[in-house]
Amino acid sequence: MECYSLKGHASSNDYMMIMREMDEGYVVRIVRDKDGYEDITTDFISRDLFESCVRTGYVTKVEISEITAVTA
Repeated sequence: MECYSLKGHASSNDYMMIMREMDEGYVVRIVRDKDGYEDITTDFISRDLFESCVRTGYVTKVEISEITAVTA
């Protein structure tokens, strides 16, 4: 499972995990830190939009161990 950090506010630890890859894009689980609790959503993102987000730096690939260290 690949994990990506989401660019946001400086104090934010939002991230996205790719749950499933399909021809058209990805099913992702997005975890957002909302004042001390996690808002978790599952959604679809097209392949073109995902690649654009990586290219522009909105999402950055991280190791899963980095995420667990931040949320622990």
